[in-house]
Amino acid sequence: MKKFGFVAVISLILFAVFGWLDSQASAENASQTAIGFGTWISLLPPLVAIALALITREVIISLFAGIWIGALFLAAMNPFAGTAQTFDLIITATSDADHIAIIIFSLMLGGMVGVMSRGGGTRGIVEVAQKYAKNRKQAQIVSGGSSLFLFFDDYANTLIRGNALRPMTDRMLISREKLAYIVDSTAAPLAVSAVITTWIGFEITQIRNAMTSLAEQTADPVLAAQLMAGADNAFMIFLHSLPYLFYPLLALAFVAMVIVMNRDFGPMLKAEQRAFSGGGVLRPGSMPASDTSLEALQPAKDAPEKWYNAALPVITVILVALAGLYITGASGLEAGDRSITNVIGDADPFAALLWASFAGCVVAIILVVAQGILKMTEALEALVGGMQSMLMAIIILVLAWGLGEVTQAVGTGPFLASLLQDTLPLSLLPGLVFFIAAVTAFSTGTSWGTMAILFPVVIPLTIAMGAGVGFAGGEHYGILLGAVSGVMGGAVFGDHCSPISDTTVLSSMSSACDLIDHVRTQLPYALLVAFVALIVGEIPAAMGVSPGWGLLAGIIILYVVLRTFGKNPEYGAVKEISQP
Repeated sequence: MKKFGFVAVISLILFAVFGWLDSQASAENASQTAIGFGTWISLLPPLVAIALALITREVIISLFAGIWIGALFLAAMNPFAGTAQTFDLIITATSDADHIAIIIFSLMLGGMVGVMSRGGGTRGIVEVAQKYAKNRKQAQIVSGGSSLFLFFDDYANTLIRGNALRPMTDRMLISREKLAYIVDSTAAPLAVSAVITTWIGFEITQIRNAMTSLAEQTADPVLAAQLMAGADNAFMIFLHSLPYLFYPLLALAFVAMVIVMNRDFGPMLKAEQRAFSGGGVLRPGSMPASDTSLEALQPAKDAPEKWYNAALPVITVILVALAGLYITGASGLEAGDRSITNVIGDADPFAALLWASFAGCVVAIILVVAQGILKMTEALEALVGGMQSMLMAIIILVLAWGLGEVTQAVGTGPFLASLLQDTLPLSLLPGLVFFIAAVTAFSTGTSWGTMAILFPVVIPLTIAMGAGVGFAGGEHYGILLGAVSGVMGGAVFGDHCSPISDTTVLSSMSSACDLIDHVRTQLPYALLVAFVALIVGEIPAAMGVSPGWGLLAGIIILYVVLRTFGKNPEYGAVKEISQP
């Protein structure tokens, strides 16, 4: 109750502050779409939601408060109209076709896990995993390495791995916070830096559109021709920018270091010490984003522990997802253009994931019913129980999308993008772009939205300042590549740190971890990697240093920091976990 009282007091204070802001607004501001549109005031809705979530741990109330404050701006501080518009914003955000697909995919995947668990398949696969993961380090290696099999999409990577690995990591006394970190920090970094992923089409399109738009606006025919050539070779620009993705690449390297060196620091160390000492894989009093304690998710009495009853549905999801990506991607291409990169770039990942999750549910149900482990009615009850376990996370996800709708309506993204317009030394541009992208993703909770906001601003600005003349091999080409990769890397970093990010929520959901606990434990790691990426990567590369040297220096620094400040959470205890 004290937390609710605190939220109420903060809300009253904020209401008074916003009332004062309204009284200070000029007639010109009153004519805007929203109060403070595109100004520093537009930062308040996401910042209030994030601050309240971190302070009170009441994520749902905090997200709703952020949406409500933004709705007040849109309703000219009318509390009644603002409250009504709050629900309109949530409905608008949820009605997006891609968002609906994510909800259905998440529910069906949760239902599939419910059937697998009820039929004893999850326990069976844990028993098999024990043969290859006999201690905590090996279990974490398996958890991190599994990302390589699902590199093609961050959503699939996050949801499938978290649900599949959780029973094994629980058995090995690995904290849910650590599992969520491993899942989260190997999903989007892989998706943004690999060549064949569901991200590539979006990224290339953003680069191509920005250059085409600038070419159509410039009066210089030579520059226009160069820009059109650059637009035609947007894929090559993307490929050339990959070595400059310092944060995603160093984040992947740091996950590997944390696992192999068996060292942690900060809140993650405390979480791991708690789990290893028998204090629980979850913090006492935490609120997991999904509920795995439901009766419907417990193995049925005398259910055989057959590993293939869990493995086959998961394999089905992966194969159908890959097939769906190929079918949807190849359908709009000529036979001669159907390279793997083009197909994946043009694919519809949401349709593919829907097909995959449905197929996984069907296979899971057929397996347990055909073997007489569960009756059809029992299998359907397990399916519904699995979906029910996702309810809390779905609510958080919907509210996070609603807050994203608010930030778009009040102009948070355009305001942050406008900060790049000031004149500054060309060599500092990639670092500043990385920082602005991180702040934008943190404030809006979306990496794709951040790229959509910043690419049309960053690429023309970088070229206007003299970078990329002649493009590949041209003058200051590295600056252009650094700016392009700065948008992508900063978007992933901000997404990792934000409690209102959909991937952060999904990682917590699949790992059954408290959302704020996940953010608190991952944040120090993400900040460290981002700082190192900026100091030895973004800035030196913009001054002409090879990005390879920056990555090598970053890996060495991260190793030294982890070696110096990290501690083994098992220190002084038995390293091997005995079989139960």
